[in-house]
Amino acid sequence: MILVLRLALAALSGLLVFASNEPIGWWISGILGIALLYVTLSPWGHRPGPGLWQGALVGFIQAFVVYLFMLPWVGEFVGSLPYVALALFTALYGLATGAGGVAIVRWRFGFLAFPFLYVLVEWARSNFPFGGFSWVRLAWGQINGPLANLAVWGGPALVSFAAAAVGAAIGALVIKRGSVALLAIIAIVIPITAGLVTGSTVVNQEENTVGDVDVAAIQGNVPRMGLDFNAQRRAVLANHVRVTEELAASGAQPDIVIWPENSSDVNPFTDPQARELVDSAVAAIDAPILVGTITQDEVGDRNTMIVFDPETGPGDYHNKHYLQPFGEYMPMRDFFRMFSPYVDQAGDFKPGEADFTVTMNDIVIGVATCYEVAFDPAYRQAVLDGAQLLTTPTNNATFGFTDMTYQQLAMSRLRAIEVDRALVVAATSGVSAIIQPDGSVSQSTEIFEPASLEETLPLRDSLTVAARYGFLVELALIIMGGVLVIAALITRRR
Repeated sequence: MILVLRLALAALSGLLVFASNEPIGWWISGILGIALLYVTLSPWGHRPGPGLWQGALVGFIQAFVVYLFMLPWVGEFVGSLPYVALALFTALYGLATGAGGVAIVRWRFGFLAFPFLYVLVEWARSNFPFGGFSWVRLAWGQINGPLANLAVWGGPALVSFAAAAVGAAIGALVIKRGSVALLAIIAIVIPITAGLVTGSTVVNQEENTVGDVDVAAIQGNVPRMGLDFNAQRRAVLANHVRVTEELAASGAQPDIVIWPENSSDVNPFTDPQARELVDSAVAAIDAPILVGTITQDEVGDRNTMIVFDPETGPGDYHNKHYLQPFGEYMPMRDFFRMFSPYVDQAGDFKPGEADFTVTMNDIVIGVATCYEVAFDPAYRQAVLDGAQLLTTPTNNATFGFTDMTYQQLAMSRLRAIEVDRALVVAATSGVSAIIQPDGSVSQSTEIFEPASLEETLPLRDSLTVAARYGFLVELALIIMGGVLVIAALITRRR
C-alpha cells in the first residue's frame, strides 16, 4: 500500500514539473515537483524508505508523467505510438534518478547532493543516444522565475541544478528537523537570492550595448497544417514574399530581415521561379534577408539558412548542424521500420559544420535553426565567434496548435539571458517573437497568422561566464554527481 502511495505521489510530482513548462509556465510548480519527488524517495518517520528497485520505479513514473503530458506534439501527425515510445524511452533515465536518489536521501544532508545527481541524469538524457533529447530539461520551466537569471553563470545546467537544489531543500524541510532544517532554509534562500541579484545587476546591462539594429521577422504562414504542407512549398514561399512586400509598402525600412526555416522549401538555386520570388522580396524591402531553404552539395541535402543581399546576392549561410533524429534523418532506419510505417517519411539531411554565424549588413548574427536552440554549444559558439544578435528561425507548422512552439520559445528566452543577446524568433506559422536580452518578449504573433514584427534591438559584444565557461560548469556538476551517487551506493551497501 505504501508503494502505491509513493507511485501516486511520483505521478503528482511529474504533473507539477510539467506545469512549470510553457504554455502553463508556473515556474514554482517545477520546484515543488522536485520537492515532492525528494519526499517520495525518502524514509517516512519510522518507516524505511523504498529500496533501490522501488526508488527506480518511482523515478520512472515521475519522469514518464512529465514526458507523457509534455510531448503530445510529437504524435500530432504521426500517431500516438512514436510519441508514447519517446516518452517511455526518455523516462528510462528516471530509473537512475530514482535509484540514485534513494541512496542519497538516506544521508543526513542528502538534499545537498540530490541536485548533482539530477543534473548528471539530465546531462546523460540530453546527450545520449543519437545526440540526446534535451527538450525536457528542468531549466526550461524556470524561464518565468528568478532562477532563470543564473543562466548567465552556467547555462541551463546551472538553472536545472538551482531548481533541483531549492526543490530538494523544500522536501528536506518536510521530513527533517533541527540543524538539517536550518541548512535547508539556507539552501532555499541562496539560489533564489542569487537569481534576483543577478537579474538586477548582471542581466541585460546597458553598458554592454555597442549599437543597435532595426530587425524585422516575417511569418508568412502555411496553406494548411500537417506533414503534407510542403507539397505546397511554392505557396509557402509566396506567403513570405507577400508579407515582406506588405511590410515594405508600409514604409518600414529594417536593416535586416529574418525569414523562418523552410520559408523557401523550393531551392532558389535550382528553381528559377523560386529565385525570382526571393529576389523580388529582397528588392522590395531593400535589405538583406536570411532565408530558410533546402540546398544540396556533394555530401547530400542540407537544411540551410542563407543571406540574400540586395546588392551582392547570396552570401553567408548556416547549414543546420544539430539535426533532429527521426525527423530530419533516421538513425537505424531498417530497425525502426519494423515498428512504424512513418519511418520512411523521415528525411536524410546531412549535418553542416559547427558554424553558427552569418553576416548581414556588416553585423554578425548567431543562428540556431529550430531544434538547435536546445543544444548548449550553438549560441555559445556563435557569440564566441562575434555574434552581436541571435535568431532562431523555425518551422513549427507540422505540430499545429500544440504546446511545441511555446516550449521552444522558452528555450530561446533562456538562451537570450545565457549569452546576453537580443534574439529574434521567426516561425513559418507561429509563434514568432522579439526577445530582449533579459528573456522578456516584447512582441509576438499568434499561431497560424501571417504577420511581421519589427523592432530596434541592441547589439552586444559582452561575453558571459556561461558563454566562456558554461561547459566547464556543467562538467563540474556532473562529475560531482557521479562521485556522490557512487559514494551513496557504496555507503548504503555498507
